[in-house]
Amino acid sequence: MLPLIVDTDTGSDDAVALLLAAASGLGDVRAVTTVAGNVPLPTATRNALISLQTAGRPDVPVHEGCESPMTRALSTAQHVHGQDGMGDLGLPDPLGAAEREHAVDVLLNAPRRLPGKLTLVTLGPLTNLAAALLRDRDLLSRYRHVYCMAGAADLWGNVSATAEFNVWADPEAARVVLQAATPDQVTWIGWDVSRRDAVMTPADQLRLERLGTPMATFAHRVNRTVADWARDVTGLSGYDLPDPVAMAVALRPELAAERERAYVDVALGDETRGQLIIDRRRSAPAPNLTLVRRVDETAFKQLLFDTCEGQP
Repeated sequence: MLPLIVDTDTGSDDAVALLLAAASGLGDVRAVTTVAGNVPLPTATRNALISLQTAGRPDVPVHEGCESPMTRALSTAQHVHGQDGMGDLGLPDPLGAAEREHAVDVLLNAPRRLPGKLTLVTLGPLTNLAAALLRDRDLLSRYRHVYCMAGAADLWGNVSATAEFNVWADPEAARVVLQAATPDQVTWIGWDVSRRDAVMTPADQLRLERLGTPMATFAHRVNRTVADWARDVTGLSGYDLPDPVAMAVALRPELAAERERAYVDVALGDETRGQLIIDRRRSAPAPNLTLVRRVDETAFKQLLFDTCEGQP
């Protein structure tokens, strides 16, 4: 199994990604770190604990990280995921609690203990990772690989006309990561992939609901407010699952049907905040990132259904 560190701003799709990481049989989650983003930090931590408990892995340590972006005020996505980030279901409190060690210290120390062994998957704003990089410029090279749910490579946004939420929420942090990245070390899976290859249609939702297992019921119910938002805002034929599809690529890289190596920067100005700047000219600087552009939709959904069908 793949040894994992997962950094998350645990909203409802992050919760499903944690199910994949912890219960698919493909990942060995060593720690979860939380960051403010979809919801404020304490809520993200609570939701991570609930998700791991649902997946049958309450033993995984959870560590709180940064409670706000590097230089900006926190802007959440509670209008998408619900005030509690989990569809406002009134879920009971988790049995466990967060550890004392700060998330940034975990991101720094874990790969030093296991150099080249751990895969890092980030599902939220890149604040924790950027803070760690400011202390250790070579940190990315200490991981086996780093996968980020980040950006929209086709410039079709979900929080603005051209930006994806995780990058928009803390674009300064995204730039820190991009300036340290190489395409052999870092892969981004953006909202463009989720919008095209990870949409849960009404038929998919019904199939998930009919599985009837605790994990399937959880995955279906926590996304109910996202389904409403997707219908009203993005116009998709269902709700999409950006964090689970990114996690699926980390667990099974062969699911990536199309990749692109490119030089990528991020816009910081108000009008284009969080938009990726992808230089595809022949004279562009050397690529700093691998972008996943398409994923095998059928295989991704089968992994999701198989995981949720299991009993934690």
